[in-house]
Amino acid sequence: MFERANRGHCFPWIAGVVMLVFMVGTGAFPGPSFGASGPFGGDAPPSFADLADKVKDSVVNIATTQVIKGHPLQPFMEPDSPFREFFGDEFFKRFFGDIPKGSMKTNSLGSGVVIDASGLILTNNHVVEKATEIKIKLQNGKEYAAKVVGRDPKTDLALIKAEADKNFPKPAVLGDSAGLRVGDWVMAVGNPFGLGHTVTVGIISAKGRIIGAGPYDDFLQTDAAINPGNSGWPLFNMSGQVVGINTAIVARGQGIGFAIPINVAKDLLPQLRTGKVIRGWLGIMIQDVTPEIAESFNLKEAKGVLVSDVLKDSPAEKAGIEQGDIILELNGEEVRDAHELSRKVAATPPNSEVKLGLLREGSKKVVTVNLGTMPDEESAAAQPEETTENVWGLSVQNVTKELAERFGWDVSERGVVVTEVQPDSPAAAARLQPGDLIKEVNRKKIQNVRDYNQAMKSAEKKKSLLLLVKRGERTFYVVLQVPQN
Repeated sequence: MFERANRGHCFPWIAGVVMLVFMVGTGAFPGPSFGASGPFGGDAPPSFADLADKVKDSVVNIATTQVIKGHPLQPFMEPDSPFREFFGDEFFKRFFGDIPKGSMKTNSLGSGVVIDASGLILTNNHVVEKATEIKIKLQNGKEYAAKVVGRDPKTDLALIKAEADKNFPKPAVLGDSAGLRVGDWVMAVGNPFGLGHTVTVGIISAKGRIIGAGPYDDFLQTDAAINPGNSGWPLFNMSGQVVGINTAIVARGQGIGFAIPINVAKDLLPQLRTGKVIRGWLGIMIQDVTPEIAESFNLKEAKGVLVSDVLKDSPAEKAGIEQGDIILELNGEEVRDAHELSRKVAATPPNSEVKLGLLREGSKKVVTVNLGTMPDEESAAAQPEETTENVWGLSVQNVTKELAERFGWDVSERGVVVTEVQPDSPAAAARLQPGDLIKEVNRKKIQNVRDYNQAMKSAEKKKSLLLLVKRGERTFYVVLQVPQN
């Protein structure tokens, strides 16, 4: 009975569908339409082929070579290696002799986009950061040598220059990332896994993402497929304009990629061209206004930025900013959180005057500050940096969110994190290891890399170094000795 009834209602339903298709085909109902702005308007085109053909020549594949110095038996000769502890140094000397340190070459791939006919190419800093040799490859297969012009590790952007000739491709047009909306279509072109000039499409999934990559995070999120080797590849809008530089993915996710907004790159380009990036500096320690803080300060809502400390002799101190002030505005524009204030101040050139609207003990004030230059700014090198080993044999970094999570530290810890220990160095002899937190150098307290560098500079001619180190819950002193030749 049931089967029969179904069959009985089938014919009029089919007839209705046929009539609907006929009416759409003859114009009785309007079919899908696309906007008039750009080649395809704001909607998805029937094909992305024309857009891909339009932008493909401006995208280049980047191949880099890096020389890594190290011991051929390095995995077995590390200070904390179980092989070394079990067999001892005499075992390795007996069977392998005194093996000198060697070096090996490693290769990596990335992508970039031509932004100037002279051969300038925009890419990620991490693609070219330690490269000793850079080669780019065009869509037509032609290769060019390239060199670094400028780098900015804090935004992960870099500018390189190829030895261009008259046949070099035309540059891409840089668009306006501020005009993007969540849901807009985008196209990515790059070099995933060495598969040159691969095209993927997707949409803008979110804007203003903070992913802990650096102090000035402001990423576009996209579901256009991004894979290893895609770093530095451009993100295009439907008009063929570059709106982002792809830089990161969520390794365990699908369809979650992040791109640096092109407006960030456009702001930095004049400085990258000179080979050095300089940022504005207030000289204050800040934090977000939480609901609890807002209640304590009798605020109606949790917004603005709380000044938790003012550095001595800083621009902020000279302007009269005080601990406990709540910054609400920068040059008349509302400031939502500490991250936004840091980003905006850093993007303002040093020696510029900025007006801070703030709240102090319930009263509103406007303070004018003449910005300084951010201390210890990691400038962009005009040439690829040589990988050098300091005499003590260790590398350190500030306590970032990523490093804190990696080594189990609280992000509020003061000091510097050991990220690398060179084999057969004074640091290795003292059994320092990655993840150790250095709190003092020669009895001087260390807050950050700037303090560390100053202390190490003072110790250049000394034959020993006294460090206060924290490892887990334990704090101890170690002495590093310069090897006697």
